[in-house]
Amino acid sequence: MSLETLWLGLLGLLLAGYFVLGGYDYGVQMLHPFLGAPDGRKAERGGRNAALDAMAPFFLGNEVWLVAFAGVLFGAFPHLEGTLLSGLHPLIVAILVGLVLGNAAVQLRGRAHSARGRRWWEVLIVFGGALPALCWGLVLGLLLHGMPRRADGSFHIGTGEVFSPFVFACGVTTALLFAAHGATFVALRSAPELVVGARRLGAGLVRAAGAVGLLPLLLTLFGAGASMTNRVTSTVIAALFAAALAGAWWSLSQGHHVRAFVATSCATLLPVPLVGAGHYPYVLIGSAGAGLTIDQAVTDAATLKILSAFGIVLIPTIIAYQAWSWWAFRGRTGQRHPSYF
Repeated sequence: MSLETLWLGLLGLLLAGYFVLGGYDYGVQMLHPFLGAPDGRKAERGGRNAALDAMAPFFLGNEVWLVAFAGVLFGAFPHLEGTLLSGLHPLIVAILVGLVLGNAAVQLRGRAHSARGRRWWEVLIVFGGALPALCWGLVLGLLLHGMPRRADGSFHIGTGEVFSPFVFACGVTTALLFAAHGATFVALRSAPELVVGARRLGAGLVRAAGAVGLLPLLLTLFGAGASMTNRVTSTVIAALFAAALAGAWWSLSQGHHVRAFVATSCATLLPVPLVGAGHYPYVLIGSAGAGLTIDQAVTDAATLKILSAFGIVLIPTIIAYQAWSWWAFRGRTGQRHPSYF
């Protein structure tokens, strides 16, 4: 295996890790109004705040994976970064806007001095989770389908490409999947009074994600969906994705929260290898055919060797930090830890 392929795998690992960890952040934010009792002093402490408290110890730490992904993209794949970020500029900006608004709203909601103020922050919390979740799905849909390419070789998107049936269905499926992942995380981590509601909501969202996800599959079968270079690999990953959804629904229905979270985590990360392995050796394809290969996108070999020295230290550090934080804040909220938000 070449050094270029190893770095492409690392790039995919970081994005997949962010989808798993940041995905439940998005999901909890989206479901925040539905995972508590009506407003009131008792509900504020034991209801809606408890859903946010489930993710509180890991909230901003999960963004480390996105920062690391951006660093590898800029450093190891500068030609892909320049092409990808310019072509997907509107969606990237929307993701960043959602991240900023959502992060601020989660932390400032508890400082509101009136019920009306809390409601405004809650709207922003939901918006800050739903917008990035939908946009990440649209990005995946565009990468799977292929982006229009100009005569000068640059890629670009328009409203027609973003809201095409295949791409939009991928966006909705991803948003529903992240929401189901968030509900499963709440069932795993939150105070006992939220577990039953979160489990039922998660099971329903998994079914909805599976139902909507059939549309991209059908469009692909009829030649209007994904343009995959490696069809066998893509079929295997798609089958694993369907199996993960089925496993998540069964586990939630049976009350197996750990198994359900593992299953939704697998379903959340699998779209990343679907894009990477399904298109290899291309890292970006055009809607009309060939696109940008890994050899065209990667930096020179000398730079990769220098970056590898840093990667050997930084990546294990990130993983160790994440493992330590999960161990340090293990257990359900309300049993071991105070309220954070």
